[in-house]
Amino acid sequence: MIKADVYQQVLKHCTNAGAVLVAVSKTKPVEDILALYQMGQRKFGENKVQEILEKQPLLPKDIQWHLIGHLQTNKVKQVLPYVSLIHSVDSEKLLVEIENEAKKQGRTINILLQVKIAEEETKFGLNADEISIILDNASAGFYPHIEIGGLMGMATLTEDENQVEKEFDQLKSLYDNILENYSMHFPEFNTLSMGMSGDYQLAISRGSNMVRVGSLIFGER
Repeated sequence: MIKADVYQQVLKHCTNAGAVLVAVSKTKPVEDILALYQMGQRKFGENKVQEILEKQPLLPKDIQWHLIGHLQTNKVKQVLPYVSLIHSVDSEKLLVEIENEAKKQGRTINILLQVKIAEEETKFGLNADEISIILDNASAGFYPHIEIGGLMGMATLTEDENQVEKEFDQLKSLYDNILENYSMHFPEFNTLSMGMSGDYQLAISRGSNMVRVGSLIFGER
């Protein structure tokens, strides 16, 4: 059961701050997604390719599906026809696979580069040097079927707000540096996706313009 009042509060906060709200619907039933859709929400985030493939045929076609979880290269072909944005491009190998498959499908795919800012070993992501190599290659025309729209990151799961703030600031600094040095090559680079249910307000205060909020709106999984 969705929390309509909380959704409206989160949406208002995002709207006032100029941030985009992605409602994270992973593990949630089609009925809950449809209820939120009927309140005007169009961007929904899923962690797993299989869930997008199962839910997409059952829901309105103007829903914009965001893949926010780790994407395996062998699942790229399946999911590309249905995603509006892939947040979690965490390796050059994955980027090459997306480019090759997008070319076959005659599509341009919008992606974000996932940066590892958390101290947890379980988190995926690129470091600043790897991102520089990718951006240099993209500037040279290596990925004509991919639009790199920005960065995504997940902070450490901790009660220490100072640590989370430090990690968000680190990501914002990298984002600003890319804007300064690569903006002529990537005019569409304008998204900083950071912040989830527990820290989206802090993320917005540190410069995020896209947040991924699930349990606050849909209830605990």
